[in-house]
Amino acid sequence: MPFLQISLELDMADAQAGEDVLIEQGALSVTFQDPGGDPVLEPAPGENPLWERITVLGLFDAAVDADEIRQALAVSVGEGVLAGWRTELLEDRAWERVWMDDFTPMRFGRRLWVCPSTHHVEEPEAVVLKLDPGLAFGTGTHPTTALCLRWLDAARLKDAYVVDYGCGSGILAVAALLLGAERSHGVDNDPQALTASRDNAVRNGVDQRLSLALADEPDGARPADVLVANILSGILVQLAPRLARLVRPRGRLVLSGILDTQVEEVSAAYRDAFDLDPPLQDGDWILLSGRRKARAPWE
Repeated sequence: MPFLQISLELDMADAQAGEDVLIEQGALSVTFQDPGGDPVLEPAPGENPLWERITVLGLFDAAVDADEIRQALAVSVGEGVLAGWRTELLEDRAWERVWMDDFTPMRFGRRLWVCPSTHHVEEPEAVVLKLDPGLAFGTGTHPTTALCLRWLDAARLKDAYVVDYGCGSGILAVAALLLGAERSHGVDNDPQALTASRDNAVRNGVDQRLSLALADEPDGARPADVLVANILSGILVQLAPRLARLVRPRGRLVLSGILDTQVEEVSAAYRDAFDLDPPLQDGDWILLSGRRKARAPWE
C-alpha cells in the first residue's frame, strides 16, 4: 500500500498545533525534523528543546484528501505560516528492514561490536551488543556515541557501577554491562527512552543489572564509579554541579556531545571538581573525560 507524505515548515510555537491537526486528520505518524542542519542529540533532562523553525512530516494513507488536510491546518495555524508545503507519494516498503539492511556490524575499540540481531560477529573475543531500530536515539553511528563506546571498551569496568545520564536507547548502559560493569543506571527525561533501554537490555540479557529512572525523579543512584553523559554541551554546563555529585571521589566522568569549539566552556564547568584528561576527537566532535578529585569544592 502506498503512502502520502506531507511536509511543511512551522514556527516552533505552532508545532504542537500542527501535530494535533495532522493526528486528527488520520496521520499514521508525525515526525519533527531540523530544517537547518543543527544537531540535536539528546534533549535536556526535563526539557524538550526544538528549533525556531521545524519541518513537520505527516505520513498518511495515499487515499487521503491533501487539500482537506491543508485547509484544516490553515484554520489552526493560519494559511500564511504553511511554508514549504509539499506532498510526496511513497511506495510501500518494509522501512525497518531497509534501515536494518544499511545497519551492519560496527566495531568500537578492541572488543566491542554493535550490530542488528540479523547479523553475527565471528571474532572469538568480540563483545557483541545487539541493537535493532527502536524508539530512541543511539545506535553508535553518530561520532558522539562512537566516542563513548570506544572509551568504554578501553576502560576497566569490572564490578563498576555505571550511570548513563541521558540514556536514549540505553546503548551505553548496556555496553558497560556487557564489558564487565556490575550494574548500570540509566536516566532520561523521555519515558520512551526508558522503554527502549529496557528492551535493549532484555535483548542483550543484562536487564537484571539495569535500573532506570526519569530525570525529574529523586536521584536513586548511588555515587557512580563511571558516569557517562552524551547530551548537548549547553546542558552539560548546566548540569555540571548535579553530575559531579553523582560521581564518587576518584570516580570517572565521560562527557560527549561537545563540538571542538565548545571544549573550553564545558571544561571550565567541570575543572574545579575533576582532573580532566586530554580530549578525544572524532571529526568536529570531542569527548571529555576526567577523574573526580578526592575532595570536591562543595565538600
